[in-house]
Amino acid sequence: MIVLGIETSCDETGVAIYDSEQGLLADCLYSQIEIHAKYGGVIPELASRDHILKTLPLIHEVVAKAGIQLSDIGGIAYTAGPGLIGALLVGASIGRSLGMALDVPTLGVHHMEGHLLAPMLEAEPPQFPFVALLVSGGHTQLVEVEGIGRYQLLGESLDDAAGEAFDKVGKMLGLPYPGGPNVAKLAQQGTPEKFKFPRPMTNRPGLDFSFSGLKTFVRNTIAEYRDENDELDEQIRADIARGFEEAVVATLTIKCRRALQQTGLRTLIIAGGVSANIELRKGLEAMVAKDLEKRDSKGKLFYAQAKYCTDNGAMIAYAGCQRLMAGQKDDLEIRAQPRWSLESLPAI
Repeated sequence: MIVLGIETSCDETGVAIYDSEQGLLADCLYSQIEIHAKYGGVIPELASRDHILKTLPLIHEVVAKAGIQLSDIGGIAYTAGPGLIGALLVGASIGRSLGMALDVPTLGVHHMEGHLLAPMLEAEPPQFPFVALLVSGGHTQLVEVEGIGRYQLLGESLDDAAGEAFDKVGKMLGLPYPGGPNVAKLAQQGTPEKFKFPRPMTNRPGLDFSFSGLKTFVRNTIAEYRDENDELDEQIRADIARGFEEAVVATLTIKCRRALQQTGLRTLIIAGGVSANIELRKGLEAMVAKDLEKRDSKGKLFYAQAKYCTDNGAMIAYAGCQRLMAGQKDDLEIRAQPRWSLESLPAI
């Protein structure tokens, strides 16, 4: 089955073609970073308008890159949520309209399920069951995964997600939008362990997260080190970025270790935009190797290549293909859900 995937949940327009037999045939991505950078964050109305302009041209481009005709498409998957309601409705409307024109089934896909399944696009995908750490801009979740649609939420952020904290700290440090990748880049110039920021909620049981306190701690530290001209020394800026990144990585690592121990599972996958962070990957790889060595067991960390960590059409095409092949499809109503529980999805 050849499936067209459309991702328009926030500030990136992603379109891809996935073949159930040959794998990913082609994908295209347009980022709205330049549009939103002047405002320091995503403006929903601007995001929606730009998706309207870019989605159809990208569909034509990806079809050409895949070397197929529109008539070869056997199903269409689009992101139905969570996300910005206006942006979601653009992808849903285009996906449903094209499906009707081609007389093929369509299906709204859960954005976070797309991220969760993105490592399946790799040459050596993980095998079920596994623990998944989902760390995208607005979500930080630990999920026990038995199969597609068989999800048990183990823990989640009670306030700011890790990605949101990265972006907000980036603003505090005067870095351009998006803050997360720029904080990580600046942290490379920082002195290791110069600042020892708190590892929130690691001194108590449980698998939930909280990053708002860490964000406040960073803000207070920045205020403490500003000079009489309200300026921050460049090396101090880098050291603060490094200390913040170290705290986030350590917190996520501790929680992932607990999740593996609690479930007894040996495989961990990380997905979402923050999963592209090199220090996080290093920390989790070391933890998995060390923790499972103690349990006399073999395990592994899996993640998608960097371009499939952020929002993209390939993950939506893959997730949609699995569900469409299982017989799932839309009814006559067009749905877009800005909030949508991962656990509510049907199993296949």
